[in-house]
Amino acid sequence: MKRGKNVLDRGPKVVAIGGGTGLSVLLRGLKKYTSNITAIVTVADDGGGSGILREDLGMLPPGDIRSCILALANTEPTMEKLLQFRFKEGMLKGQSFGNLLLAAMNEIYGSFEVAIKETSNVLAVTGKVLPMTLENVTLYAVLENGHVIKGESKIPLKNKELGSRIDYIYMEPKISYPLDEAITAIEEADVIALGPGSLYTSVIPNLLVNNMVGKIHSARAPKVYISNVMTQPGETDGYTVLDHVNAILKHSQEDFLDYVIANIEEIPEETLRKYIFDGSEPVVLGDSDEDILEKKGIKLIKENLVDIKNDYIRHDSMKLSQILMDIANK
Repeated sequence: MKRGKNVLDRGPKVVAIGGGTGLSVLLRGLKKYTSNITAIVTVADDGGGSGILREDLGMLPPGDIRSCILALANTEPTMEKLLQFRFKEGMLKGQSFGNLLLAAMNEIYGSFEVAIKETSNVLAVTGKVLPMTLENVTLYAVLENGHVIKGESKIPLKNKELGSRIDYIYMEPKISYPLDEAITAIEEADVIALGPGSLYTSVIPNLLVNNMVGKIHSARAPKVYISNVMTQPGETDGYTVLDHVNAILKHSQEDFLDYVIANIEEIPEETLRKYIFDGSEPVVLGDSDEDILEKKGIKLIKENLVDIKNDYIRHDSMKLSQILMDIANK
């Protein structure tokens, strides 16, 4: 669906909060409906190519930011291929060209915030991509069995090994501040969406930044949590929709959410098989989830939201965006 620039410019103001693949999938759909998008993206990741650049250059991890910039970019297919390209050999093995571009911009401008802005300008990005904070933060998970795991990339791996549920997560340094631009976007938003994405390592870290929960809670916009389609091994094993919601509320406050969007579409057996082999299963609604959510004052939106590409299960970004537009326009 192609809409004119003027129509998009008048579209609802959406703030999307999260990280990783989930958020970038949503952004690809949203930009077809509105150009007033602010993505607030986690910078707690410390694994893969991002982790190497973080350690090597002392910069904030660029990976999730890169994915979101690309999702909102209005660029040629060749350019997108280039920015997603990962080196297969040598010292740069596993590193993506997009990460290196952000690292170079960071060196040129001496500021990660400016590096993101300038990269966004070069790629004609719709809306804004903002890091959740400019502090160099480290994520910790406290498990129900008392173990503490340090580092975003270690949490699912170590937890899988220990076989305990995550009780809560926290960040060091304890005090980290959001960007002024992010706060303004939250205050002016027509809808605020959390997720989809890794619950404890992509979505909740954004809520641990100072004042973030209070600012989101006091904003006039409805707050929507988009539940994941599949559980994440070592992070949300056996979680229902309500378990996801309870984790969000535990790290924010009881009356934090207005809506929850949950998938009810069946996933084809052959696609599911690969995921189940990896220890992942569909996130389902528990028998009493809907009643409990209603008692909490949270409206549940159930929809067929599965999009399968190359055997990967993702949210249907267009359907998801349409639901968010409907909520914003109310």
